[in-house]
Amino acid sequence: MRLTIIGGGGFRVPLIFRALADDPEPVIDELVLYDTDPARLRRIGAVIEAMTADRIGPSVRLETDLATAVTGTDFVFQAIRVGGVAGRVCDERAALDVGLLGQETTGAGGVCYGLRTVPVVLRIADTIRRVAPDAWVINFTNPAGLVTEAARSVLGMRVIGICDSPVGLFRRAARALGVRPEDAEFSYAGLNHLGWLRRLTVDGVDRLPELLAADPLLDRVEEGRLFGGDWLRTLGAIPNEYLWYWYSTADAIAAINGATETRGEYLARQQDHYFTGDDHDPLGRWEETRRAREETYLAEERSATGAGDRDDDDLAGGGYEGVALDLIRAIARDRSARLVLNVRNGGTLAGLDDDAVVEVPCEVGAAGPRPLPAEPLEPYQQGVVITMKDVERTVIEAARTGSRSLAVRALALHPLVASVRQARLIIDRQLAELPELRQVLIN
Repeated sequence: MRLTIIGGGGFRVPLIFRALADDPEPVIDELVLYDTDPARLRRIGAVIEAMTADRIGPSVRLETDLATAVTGTDFVFQAIRVGGVAGRVCDERAALDVGLLGQETTGAGGVCYGLRTVPVVLRIADTIRRVAPDAWVINFTNPAGLVTEAARSVLGMRVIGICDSPVGLFRRAARALGVRPEDAEFSYAGLNHLGWLRRLTVDGVDRLPELLAADPLLDRVEEGRLFGGDWLRTLGAIPNEYLWYWYSTADAIAAINGATETRGEYLARQQDHYFTGDDHDPLGRWEETRRAREETYLAEERSATGAGDRDDDDLAGGGYEGVALDLIRAIARDRSARLVLNVRNGGTLAGLDDDAVVEVPCEVGAAGPRPLPAEPLEPYQQGVVITMKDVERTVIEAARTGSRSLAVRALALHPLVASVRQARLIIDRQLAELPELRQVLIN
């Protein structure tokens, strides 16, 4: 079977190749990497070629024409960043400079990122519909829930969004309790990066209260150190790590302003060094750069809360690529798997219509994912989910119609913005600095 990666020059693509090559029961025998940047594509291709020295993986083909890359493919991974890292820097700084959080998924930056991304995703989806109508599209692109919902408007149920945050949380919580993740059931629900672990059941017994009650156990979980035991006991759940930006917004802004650079600026500097530097040891330089990226993930946030360094298990990879490979196996082999995915709600979460994309546990087989029944959200959870779904849909409509006024509305109604004046300032800054947004907001 063939897998096409849209955004094949992305830094994390070699992780996907490594997961495919190390699969004991290979599903994919051909990998096509597509990117609009030939230089990045060649650099990542060189890393993958070096990986083949000690492993046999799928054949690899590099493409810069989208239709050629996806024609007749079986699976598509979509992992793009419209506007590049410069866009992320602008997303963060445009908000920070007016006193707001520019985080690229759950903050104001996520709205701006989505505005640039939706039109490109819709064009990609239309191409796939024409030349690979039977392909399954697995979306990595952030904001993942918003982008998945936009792509579904063209390709329907064959678009599935994935994220590695929930599985990482599950793994850490189970490890703290001395439980193998495969021996537990996890009740988790919400939107991408805005979800909560509500139960952790082993042999019919919910072990989450045991974890929440014991600070020594919570100290073994990154989310426990990030949020603190008292707050987790108050919530009665463990939030996705990205909800720290919501529950500690002022602390987050202070931590980011106190750092020497934003996350986007760090990645821009690092990527410029990596992609323009010496490529005499492509695999070694890639591994060194990857490790540094992982070690500094949420660094300001962990510093602000005293959460400490990341666990070694979280630095070894196995995130997005592991979830994606599990999903491919389940569909291609009709081998049942339980995964947390971004899918059509279909009545799973009350308060949202059937077509809303939500992030919930699903049973997956040859027919794709089927959301599992979920307990109702708590009111504090429901409020976030309903409000942010409206923001996401306003972003999609603004991008479809080119409406600046709808873009301002999406920002102004975001709970971490909540100001029309600041929303307008952010959009004005974005339009001044990013041609990718000027091409979208034409009305």
